[in-house]
Amino acid sequence: MTASEEPVWSVVMFDLPVKTKPQRRASSDFRHLLLDNGFQMAQLSVYVRFSPSVHSLLPTLRTIKHCIPPGGEVRILTVTDREWATALRYVNSVEETQEEEPEQLTIF
Repeated sequence: MTASEEPVWSVVMFDLPVKTKPQRRASSDFRHLLLDNGFQMAQLSVYVRFSPSVHSLLPTLRTIKHCIPPGGEVRILTVTDREWATALRYVNSVEETQEEEPEQLTIF
C-alpha cells in the first residue's frame, strides 16, 4: 500500500474572528461546513475526519480553503491512521483510550 492509498485522518484547526455578529455567523457557517463534510468536533475549533485515502480527501480540502471567513486562520494536518492511533489523549489528567475507527463512511 502506498502512502496515498493509506487511510488518513484530516485535522482542521482554526481561529476565526467572532467580535461582530457577521463574524460569528461566518464562524458558525464554517463549523457547519465542516460537519456537513463529515468532520467531527474533537475539541473546540479542532475537527477531524477519517478518509480511506488522501486522494478522496482533496476535493473537501479545496472546499474548506475557499470557505475560510475573512480574517480566519486555518491549519489542516493530515496524519495516517497508524499515527492517529498512537496519539495520547487525556481528560482531567486521566489517559483516555482512542476513538475507534469509524465503521462506515458517511456519504452525502
